[in-house]
This record gives sequence, structure tokens and C-alpha cells, in this order.
Amino acid sequence: MIKVNGSYDEQYLSIAEDILSNGWHDDNRTGVKTYKSPHRFMRFDLGETFPILTTKFVAFKTAVKELLWIYKDQSNDVSKLKSQNVSIWDEWVLPDGTIGTSYGYVVKRFNQMDKLIHDLKNDPQSRRMLIDLWQIPFLETGSLHPCCFLTMWDVADGKLNCMLVQRSGDWGLGVPFNTSQYAVLVFMLAQIARLKPGVFTHVINNAHIYESHINAIKLQIARKNDAYPAPTLRINPAITDFYDFTCEDIELIGYKHHGKIEMEVSV
Repeated sequence: MIKVNGSYDEQYLSIAEDILSNGWHDDNRTGVKTYKSPHRFMRFDLGETFPILTTKFVAFKTAVKELLWIYKDQSNDVSKLKSQNVSIWDEWVLPDGTIGTSYGYVVKRFNQMDKLIHDLKNDPQSRRMLIDLWQIPFLETGSLHPCCFLTMWDVADGKLNCMLVQRSGDWGLGVPFNTSQYAVLVFMLAQIARLKPGVFTHVINNAHIYESHINAIKLQIARKNDAYPAPTLRINPAITDFYDFTCEDIELIGYKHHGKIEMEVSV
């Protein structure tokens, strides 16, 4: 059994404190300086917990809508998100209304989701089960190089395990969003492949806190002793085809949380 060290709030806030205390202070492409720390990771047993922060509100439904846009719809059309009141890609939309050859585009271009589902059902001991969004010929024609770019999948003892690799992680805004949405993907694929959700490991190569987020992160750290128990994720058990999932089929039960903490995105 792989050891898991604490709840999401505990793991996340411990790393946040370390970044603020020991992180390297430097500039980056956005022009807003950060404190950064390399090679951070968090690990969860999804059979025991669902990872979402309770020390602040995380927009779970927005995260699910983006996840479905990328992996189910395999779309780059920002209007599909706007029609669902999701505006997280507004800063990167290109004149044609898309994000170019990023994210969902390369999932579809290389038929990556179908290949993964086929292997999970027919060759679950394959060591080649992955989805890679870092497709070099398409990077410069996308509006943003993918941050969460690689998922690697493994089946053991009837459980689906996943490692998410993120090249760049905005600790205040992006990382909480990404952890929860990719945990949802594990649950979805486990159900489709008639498996149970297993270990989910989130690896962040460059974990950083923007200077503009420091006070907000400190506010959240001050709530660490008042974190709530993790909620339960419910997936509609009637869904057997990945492409039949809708946002309404995915819900959190008992998500109790502290208030929202405003942070500005650095573009």
C-alpha cells in the first residue's frame, strides 16, 4: 500500500508554507515575480478521500466543465465554455475564438482518449497508457503551452492509478483546480473500465506563488486548523460510455468549505 500523507488541505498548505519560507524569488514570463519550489507532489488514495480544498471555496463545477471540454468534447472552441458561464480561458482566446492547437485539439488530433480507454479495457497491464498534451509541432500554434500536460495510468489489484505531471503550477489558483478535476477524471475512467479509483499523484515541476497572491495564501494558511472533512464524489452509475458523461452526472456530496479567496490571474 502506498502511503498517503494527510488530507488535501494538509498537504497543500504544508507546501504553501514551505514555498513562502524557502522558495526561490525570481522573475518569469508574466512579469509578476514568484516564490518557486521545484518537484513538489501530493498523493491521495481516492478510495478513501476526494481531494478538494476546504480552507477556501474551489469552483468544482467550473473545473468539471473544463475537464469535459478537453477530454470528452476534445474542443478548442472557447465559446463552448462561455455558453456554460465559464470564462477561465478568456485571457488566452485567439481571434478565431479558439485556443489554437492546445489541450483538446491534441487529444482529438491523436485520438488519445479512445486509445487510453481501449487499453484500460483490453490491456490493463500495459505500461504505455498515457495522454501527452506536449506535442512539439503544435506548441507554438496554441495560445498557451499546456501546464498539466501528462497523465500516466496504471491498473493494479482492480484499481485505476494515475500520475498527473504539471510543468508549471500556480499554487494559489491553478493547482487546487487541477488536482480536483483530474481526480474526477480518474473516477470517470475507473467507472468506464469497471475498476475502482486508486492512487492519484499530482506532480508539479515548478510550484510557485505569485507575489500578488501572498496575502491570500497567508489567509488560507491561517484557516488550516479549521479545515473540514473531505466531501464525497458521486458519479452517475448508469454511465458506461465516457462520451455520455455530462456535468450533471458528476457532483460533490457534503462539500463544506470556508469562503472564497479572491486572486488575480497572471497572464
